[in-house]
Amino acid sequence: MQHPLFLESFDERGVARLTLTRTEVHNAFNDQLIAEMTTALKGMEEDPRVRVVVLAAEGKSFSAGADLNWMQAMAGYSEAENLRDAEALAELLRTLNFLTKPTVALVQGPAFGGGVGLVSACDIAIASEEASFALTEVKLGLIPSVISPYVVAAIGQRAARRYLLTAERFSAETAYYLGLVHRVVPPHGLEQAGEDMVEALLKNGPQAVAACKDLIFAVAERPATPEVIADTARRIARVRVSAEGQEGLAAFLEKRKPSWIRDED
Repeated sequence: MQHPLFLESFDERGVARLTLTRTEVHNAFNDQLIAEMTTALKGMEEDPRVRVVVLAAEGKSFSAGADLNWMQAMAGYSEAENLRDAEALAELLRTLNFLTKPTVALVQGPAFGGGVGLVSACDIAIASEEASFALTEVKLGLIPSVISPYVVAAIGQRAARRYLLTAERFSAETAYYLGLVHRVVPPHGLEQAGEDMVEALLKNGPQAVAACKDLIFAVAERPATPEVIADTARRIARVRVSAEGQEGLAAFLEKRKPSWIRDED
């Protein structure tokens, strides 16, 4: 489906793709893009056919963050109006981060500010060697507030204390060492690297993948208290007796493919 600001597609495997197309402004955000992306992602969440979501962009840049015209308009807004705008971006990032479907970001070029937020909110990120990153808000006397929970979760507090405060631009290789991206590939290899990741995800039980995402959020940054241990035991017990868990175990024992893998895979 063609939107004014991005392209939405879906294939027979259950792979949904959202491609930013505002190339004339380096795929920068404005209020319309934020609202339409949020709606599209919520639709993918609710569509039982969708198994993987890929986030990509056309043009030289992945996303330059906030659109300059939008920022200029926001400068004249009241604090209450600014709060509503910030809450809309927060809802986009929350939706992307907590999507039950696995998400893969393909970063072909520079990602600044909110663009880094989008990458951080995806489960898996693959970058071209031509990609670069920066959290430039402080250069404008602003702060990367709404994206910070996802960025700090991705790169850790120590790296955040450098890159959020200095607004330095850093390379795809540095992003890899920080944990922001999982692979760095030559530009011509980005789509294939993304396809390889998608194929790996499609081999796994879709309900188990969703349960795994929820499990990660439940245990991250928490000590192994009796409550956490009890919760993890309950989770695996539920999954073992689920229809998908039973099918997966049966397929393994019977040396056949489970039902969620297509015959041609």
